[in-house]
Amino acid sequence: MTTPTSAEHRFSRSSRGRLTARDLARFPGDTLFDRLARAVCSAGCLPRKELYEAWEMARRVRRLFRRGRVVDLGAGHGLLAHAMLLLDDTSPDALVVDTSLAPSSVKIHDALVRAWPRLANRVTFRQETLDDVEIRRDDIVVSSHACGALTDRILERAAAARCRVAVLPCCHDHAASDDGDLVGWLDADLAIDTVRALRLRGQGYRIWTQTIPGEITMKNRLLLGAPQN
Repeated sequence: MTTPTSAEHRFSRSSRGRLTARDLARFPGDTLFDRLARAVCSAGCLPRKELYEAWEMARRVRRLFRRGRVVDLGAGHGLLAHAMLLLDDTSPDALVVDTSLAPSSVKIHDALVRAWPRLANRVTFRQETLDDVEIRRDDIVVSSHACGALTDRILERAAAARCRVAVLPCCHDHAASDDGDLVGWLDADLAIDTVRALRLRGQGYRIWTQTIPGEITMKNRLLLGAPQN
């Protein structure tokens, strides 16, 4: 699980432009990332930035968390869940949930199953609210850029189930999320994320605070947690 080093470095990883068949030559290698990128390019519908966000988050989560069902909340296109399964086949399946699944989700799933037939029948898509999702203790809950207070609700649901969790927050809601009265010292977004990490720690979790590369997204703080009891 190494950082991509092939021809894709010649263009911005933060671009919202779609990856298409024209980009296939940028990923010529036999690494898992290059193979994943080529499959995404063949789907022709995913913003470049979201490929890199999903990959960088998934590989950091997999360094710590293995086995268990993957539950991708606020998932959009669901690429993060697929990347998690590709990086560690000890997870039996994945659940992709959003109140409005991205139209690209079917195209991306089909492209990935063509490249990796072992993914067939292992990813379930559900269009429903967070409150409708059953979360189990052995799950790994992940969420990339769940907007505003949705990140707080995901952390709350994971902690209630005592399962492992990883979130990459974005679009911080300064009115709805707790900043711990730390804005005199810290940027408001950082204050909110600090409170999130300490709250999870206070709930009996071991936490890890990491980042994905800032050239992909400025919203790059990754919070991971695992229950200690």
